[in-house]
Amino acid sequence: MTRLTRSALAVAGAAALAVGLAACGANGSGDQAPAEGEGLGTLSVGATAVPAGELLQFVADELAPAEGLTLEIQEYSDYNTPNPALAQGANDANLFQHAPFLDLYVQDSGEDLVEVGPVYLPPLALYSEKVDTLEDLPDGATIALPNDASNEARALLLLAGAGLIETTDSPTTISDITANPHGFEFSEIDAATLPAALKQMDAAIVNFNFASAAGISSDLQLLSEGQDSEYFNILATRAELADDPRIEKLYELLTSDETKAWIEETYDGLVIPAE
Repeated sequence: MTRLTRSALAVAGAAALAVGLAACGANGSGDQAPAEGEGLGTLSVGATAVPAGELLQFVADELAPAEGLTLEIQEYSDYNTPNPALAQGANDANLFQHAPFLDLYVQDSGEDLVEVGPVYLPPLALYSEKVDTLEDLPDGATIALPNDASNEARALLLLAGAGLIETTDSPTTISDITANPHGFEFSEIDAATLPAALKQMDAAIVNFNFASAAGISSDLQLLSEGQDSEYFNILATRAELADDPRIEKLYELLTSDETKAWIEETYDGLVIPAE
């Protein structure tokens, strides 16, 4: 199966909870800390399919065995299930969300989940099939933005960070644009239709899932979120496991030079590994 196909499946996942990628993935392994001389032991990790599930599978196959760590990957097709599963002990860690998403979940639920650290960024980026550089984008250019609250806010902050517009401190829609010196014309549309909008618009801001599924190359990027983004996806766990050697080793492997090279080669610039 190609990466393109897997990405499309990730976007269109029909079930709220998919089967685990490993034999016992449905059960947490917090009680499977290793006995002396048995290596690190087993860790159950929840993840969405792309890129987190693929990334974890790479680590499970290529890096973890040499460290005495066994990963059981529990795949989810939505964003609402993994944190409750982690909090209830079905998993020992998860990889699918950015820190603001986790913070909001902890605030609303009262569960004691914590960030281990950033792993990768599936960035929002400004793409164009009409111009090759940001400087070539003409005054009055038409730009499509995702119309869901979270991604539209990110899109506006991306443009503001590049000095293309000015916004309020916490923008959510184009009504929060306070200065538009280039006279750009913005259209707020469903995120899934943004790749198609590139044919009609001068540029569009598209997130990783839809860019990857549509086969959009990083060569078309005029502007992208980078290492200063607060939206890096993080490894998360329960507070009681924060110092568990299995968690520490998994994070070490997820941010290793080998894993960074795999991310860059596999996703061709559409996913950015944490430094």
